[in-house]
Amino acid sequence: MPAALALFAHPDDIEFRAAGTLLLLGAAGWDLHYCNVSSGNLGSTVMSSAKTATTRAREARAAARELGATWHPPIADDLEIFYTDALLRRLCALIREIEPSVILTHPPVDYMEDHMITCRLTVTAAFARGIPNYVSRPRRRPTLAPLTLYHSAPHGLCGPLREKWQPEFYVDTATVHERKLAALGCHRSQKEWLDASQGMDSYLAAATQDSHELGRRSKRFAHAEGFTRHLHLGFGGAQDDPLGATLGPRCHR
Repeated sequence: MPAALALFAHPDDIEFRAAGTLLLLGAAGWDLHYCNVSSGNLGSTVMSSAKTATTRAREARAAARELGATWHPPIADDLEIFYTDALLRRLCALIREIEPSVILTHPPVDYMEDHMITCRLTVTAAFARGIPNYVSRPRRRPTLAPLTLYHSAPHGLCGPLREKWQPEFYVDTATVHERKLAALGCHRSQKEWLDASQGMDSYLAAATQDSHELGRRSKRFAHAEGFTRHLHLGFGGAQDDPLGATLGPRCHR
């Protein structure tokens, strides 16, 4: 069965940006994998760093279960996601082990560095998956199985200079929107943090507002997520689009 890997920076990023698409892939028989690069240890104004990390890991596991996905543990902490050899080798090992046909990740331009560096790490680790002389940690067998990378919408649905973001295509998530919210709702510790740090009021309402806006932009769907394919060079064929092939009319360009 084909596999999809959601590889994002922090606990709850997957739910905001890609959970609906994961649920649709799961319903189509895909094997789902869920990984946040960071532990999310700084995401609280009331808990210690260690307690926050433990809490957010528990919440992320619960969210992954809600999505029907295999949870993979984080390998860094908040504001410590850097473009380093150590993180590249760890992520390359994960990609070689899963051999996903699809990776969903952040866009190259987003509102914070953790997101953008996670994107860069993901692209390079995926590119390195088939290089025999690149030794992952832990060591995993290289693979050149075709892989398509998709970049999600940025947070705020615009770039960091407030420029409008336009996806390549929209995915209709209306039928799985409530399940997406249920997965996001597993991250209960984030309501306090997001209210205090980013003025998001209810993070569930914010996610619904985003999906409504993407649906409006699609001119077709009530709720949507947006994606753009990464250039195929080093990954597969120029026309490869496994999301479009699997989801059919649920994808609109």
